Amino acid sequence: MSRIGKSPIVVPAGVTVEVKDGIITVKGKKGQLTQEFSDVNVKVEGDQVQVERSSDHKDHRAKHGLYRSLINNMIIGVNEGFTKELELVGVGYRASNQGQKLDLALGYSHNIVLEIAPEVALETISEKGKNPIVKLTSFDKQLLGQVAAKIRGFRKPEPYKGKGVKFVGEVLRRKAGKSA
Repeated sequence: MSRIGKSPIVVPAGVTVEVKDGIITVKGKKGQLTQEFSDVNVKVEGDQVQVERSSDHKDHRAKHGLYRSLINNMIIGVNEGFTKELELVGVGYRASNQGQKLDLALGYSHNIVLEIAPEVALETISEKGKNPIVKLTSFDKQLLGQVAAKIRGFRKPEPYKGKGVKFVGEVLRRKAGKSA
């Protein structure tokens, strides 16, 4: 039995969970999320959500823990929200935003302008003597991760000096230079 899948999800006050025709809908103070599901049974009992699989088939076992985690992330997202922070490490690397447009200067011949989805709140922090930080906040964990990965993909951190776009708190594997 899946250790993740069999544990119940506690629904906090102010969050409603509805299951109808293979689609689960979660509403909260931050927003509303929907997710299709198959091969599992989702039961809402009072302030708990239980995910059960119909058989011990390999696909059903794989989806048991997956859907439990997705539903849990939806409930946490509409209640509290998620935040990711990206740090721009490098000389001349800058970030600024005008509304939902993120303007990045990452050492290329031109600035990169990226239109961020309206569900993701965008904030740029530039303090003197510190690396610029791009702070992303959203109730949708999947969308937030996708946007953060897109920004990081413009200039991934390199292993010699660590220059590039990295997550705050990310540990990079560094390499010795050619003199070592």
